[in-house]
Amino acid sequence: MSQPNGPGSSQDSWGSKLGVILAVAGSAVGLGNFLRFPGQAVANGAGVFMIPYLISLVLLGIPICWAEWTLGRLGGSRGFNSSPGIFYTLWHHPLAKFFGALGMIIPVGVYTYYVYIEAWCLAISVDFMQGLTFGQDASKAGDYWDNLIGKGENGAVFTGDTPILWFALICFVVNFTLIYRGISKGIEAFCKIAMPLLILFAIAMLVRVLTLDPYTDSDGVTRTVSDGLGFMWNPDWSKLGDASVWLAAAGQIFFSLSVGFGIILTYASYLKKDDDVVLSGLTASSMNEFCEVILGGMICVPAAFIFLGSEAASQGTFGLGFSTMPAIFDFMPGGTGQVFGAIWFGLLFLAAVTSSVSMLQPAIAFLEEGFALKRRQSVALLGGLTAVGAGLIIYFSKGVAALDAVDFWVGTFLIFILATGQVILFGWIYGAERGRQEANRGAEIQIPRVFSFVIKYVTPSFLLIVFVLWCVQQLPARIDAMSPGVSGATAYVGAYEGEARQALALDEDADPADAEALATWKDGLTSQIRELGEFGDAARLAEVAAASDAKLFASLQSGSDLWVGDGGRNGASTAAQKAAADAAEGAVTQRTTSIMLILVLIGFVLVTNAAGRLWKKQGHAPGGALHS
Repeated sequence: MSQPNGPGSSQDSWGSKLGVILAVAGSAVGLGNFLRFPGQAVANGAGVFMIPYLISLVLLGIPICWAEWTLGRLGGSRGFNSSPGIFYTLWHHPLAKFFGALGMIIPVGVYTYYVYIEAWCLAISVDFMQGLTFGQDASKAGDYWDNLIGKGENGAVFTGDTPILWFALICFVVNFTLIYRGISKGIEAFCKIAMPLLILFAIAMLVRVLTLDPYTDSDGVTRTVSDGLGFMWNPDWSKLGDASVWLAAAGQIFFSLSVGFGIILTYASYLKKDDDVVLSGLTASSMNEFCEVILGGMICVPAAFIFLGSEAASQGTFGLGFSTMPAIFDFMPGGTGQVFGAIWFGLLFLAAVTSSVSMLQPAIAFLEEGFALKRRQSVALLGGLTAVGAGLIIYFSKGVAALDAVDFWVGTFLIFILATGQVILFGWIYGAERGRQEANRGAEIQIPRVFSFVIKYVTPSFLLIVFVLWCVQQLPARIDAMSPGVSGATAYVGAYEGEARQALALDEDADPADAEALATWKDGLTSQIRELGEFGDAARLAEVAAASDAKLFASLQSGSDLWVGDGGRNGASTAAQKAAADAAEGAVTQRTTSIMLILVLIGFVLVTNAAGRLWKKQGHAPGGALHS
């Protein structure tokens, strides 16, 4: 299956159809399947989440997947393996290669933090092998994770109190060793071993969870496997009309199938021009869905629910995966907790590696074909660049603020942009019907004609609607998160309000007049604290809060004078002041990281332009075949 693939290529290619399917499935099967999907389902109506999820799979996931496989194979047949080159040869416009640069920026950007999460999984798995236990105390598991990743302070992992840096280095070596060995000897060979092993580990975990005995907690509440599955899958029909649920479902499909990353484009470019992309794409997608819905959806949340209840099982991705899951293995009967803990996090590590190694290939392909670099040179250059990026993520570890910023802008925002661009390129510029015929060449099953209508009209409309809703609902909050004043004020008032509600016994059933008074007080205090903007000055913050309290008490129908007399207000102000300072520091990190991402984006565009000039000098005109 060897073929020349453009300027500077190493003539690399897939060794077998099974190899490419397992590699593409491996790029899709990752932490999102076993951690993100269960958390998203629980947070968005449980079983009812599957309705928008399946609709998104049919209207977004599969069509974009087929489009990426087809565009990638077509670009490869014309001599290009990187997304700028593929876009450059299919769209006769100078902007094509710049837009294609997103197909490198996204996977490389995601890799810089994904490899760090990969290191968490490896470290926890090794610790379980060495007898890690938390004495059935979930709070200790959270503290363990916080210390492991240096969540409490920037640069904490560089003090030597945690070995996570060594595990990150191991993960780097593993990833770049595989990518150095190339497509067939590296990525394909690894995925042929890792994917079956990953599924075997997942099935072992699933069997263990489904055969758990009923568990009775300290309050005398008994929970069974059926209760856990019911918590995961019983639908909350009221959520079906919530736009945020549809937004979450569409976003999960992007993460789930790796569409919009630029990875499938590059992988498919190493196929021969008559290799099947229709059945291969469906097979890889089906394997991913099996891992996500059947395995991931029936392991994590039900296990957490059985032992720790609904609150623990309803945490977000990180909370569920790295604070809750380590704790539940202490509850496993028969002293098997450490064994299954090691298996579970070993599973996550394998899933992460199959994904992270795929994130490196698009940039490697670009360096080789764009600047005629050899594999050793391209790997060394990319290794240095990603080490710098990952180093910043690891250093700015407080509250995982830098990781969160990169995940948002690169792992969410840019993915929507690239996916929309690919759909428009396939459906409108290259031509939907022409693209369908190209996909059907060499296919064992034919894509139906309705696909042309879907990919041209339905998919881009769905994408644009979801993207607009997503921007309206989440973008303002993200922008606010980069403002120290806004973030600090929000955190201060949030923490202070919690203390006030508890001391004044203002619960959800409070007198409506009191609730209205509290809301008015909150808005006023937020405005004052935001204007103050000095979250390290506890005295000034306390002074503003005290003045605000006086107005609050004057309007309350009920309450406790103890809030004023026993120092409760001062205690609340001190706790809130710390929350504000932490939030303000996190906002600075978010803003700094976002500015750096913009500079990186500009850099990639300039580099892509340089590669385009080189292609022209070499006589590789847009649309021209580079080899027969």
